[in-house]
Formats: sequence, C-alpha cells, structure tokens
Amino acid sequence: MDPAELTKLLEEVQSGRLSVAAAQERLVHLPFENLGFAHIDHHRHLRQGFPEVVFAAGKSVEHLRGILTALSQRARQILVTRLEPDKAAQLQASFGEAVYHPEAQALTFGLDQAEDRGRGLILVISAGTSDLPVAAEACLTAQIMGNRVEAINDVGVAGLHRLLAYKEKLQEAAVFVVVAGMEGALPSVVGGLVQRPVIAVPTSVGYGASFGGLAALLGMLNSCASGVAVVNIDNGFGAGYIAALINRRE
Repeated sequence: MDPAELTKLLEEVQSGRLSVAAAQERLVHLPFENLGFAHIDHHRHLRQGFPEVVFAAGKSVEHLRGILTALSQRARQILVTRLEPDKAAQLQASFGEAVYHPEAQALTFGLDQAEDRGRGLILVISAGTSDLPVAAEACLTAQIMGNRVEAINDVGVAGLHRLLAYKEKLQEAAVFVVVAGMEGALPSVVGGLVQRPVIAVPTSVGYGASFGGLAALLGMLNSCASGVAVVNIDNGFGAGYIAALINRRE
C-alpha cells in the first residue's frame, strides 16, 4: 500500500462509503504478512517510498510465486532482481502482467505505470559492453522508481574521446551511475568533469589480477575525484536505488 491508497482508504471510512470492519480487513496485513517462509514488508512503500524489492537468487520458484502473489495484491510496481531466465518463464506463466528484462536479469510489474518522481535525468555510463548487465540493472531500478534514465555505453578510458563526445549530455544529468570493471578508472574521469553526484559501480569484469572486481572496487574507493561514492561489486540495483533517492522530487 502506498500513501495515496492509504489516504483514499481513510477518506472512504470517513465518508461512510467503507465500514471500519472492511477497512480493518484491508489493513490486517500491515505492516507485514507472514507467509511462513518469508515476511512480506507491505509497509515498505509507506516508510521508504517504494515497495519491497525481491532478490531472487537462491529462492525457489514456489517461494517467489508466493512472495509475488502477496506483493501484487498491494503494490503497483514490483521489481525482482537477479532472476534466471528459466525461473522468469515459470513466473510469467502465473503472472501475465510481469515483464522479464533479460539483460538486467530482472522482472517487473507496472514499469510502464511508474509515476514520474524525478527532478532531472539519471545518466548511466558503462565502460565496456561486458559491463552492460550491471548497467541495465541500474537503469531498470531507477526507471521503475519513477525517473527519466538514459544510458551511454562502451566509453571506457581506453578510448577517452568516446566519453568526451557526450559533453552536452554530461552537463544535462542530475545524477550519474558509472559502471566499470578492469581497473575501474571511469568514475574518477566522470567525477572530474561534472558537478553532480557520481555513484560508482565496480564490476567483476577483468582478467585474473582484477580479483573478481576487487581491483575496480579499491580503485573507485581511492578515487581522486570529489563527489564519487561507491557501491558493492556488480550492485547495479543498489546504485540505481541510491540515484533514484538523490533525484527524487519531493
């Protein structure tokens, strides 16, 4: 339940169109619903402005189906991350409104109905095409949270002129998400060119000494550019969520 739905419910009770007992029945599962194997946080939207996001890795299709059944009864937008294609196909058979995004490995409900809540543009920049799955997860997260999002792909520091070709777009954006593997240098470059927050996302892309993204993570944490914050390795969701909060229009 979101704030608008709660306000409508209370107004219906006040006007007499809805009985107290009926309202109580609709509110009985706030703030959470116990499914036995999971506690669904229906209060999340009221507290934080967006429903609980489902992390699918390690969950069975049966558990995911139960969680989505509970969420879909009370939330207009739903995001499921790190969902494998075979599980997605089984869930789509149960939920006709669900849309799978294979590049981001995410499932959404109500993406096209997301309310515009952003102050400006969120620009997601990726260093190489190998970083695209993480960048796609960041884009999708920010979009379903009600933001205008654009992407610039394959502009890593090995060919810096590619990034500089987008100078006007860099000046337009309100928040940046910069995704890079290897040595993770791209967020520092972007941070040195703009006056907006830069959220750096290290990816596990790279040869042996990249240590599964650890080299990129440490490089980003040691950035010499001001205004650069760093999320965990491959955490496109976390970066997109933070960018959406920064960009939120109150």
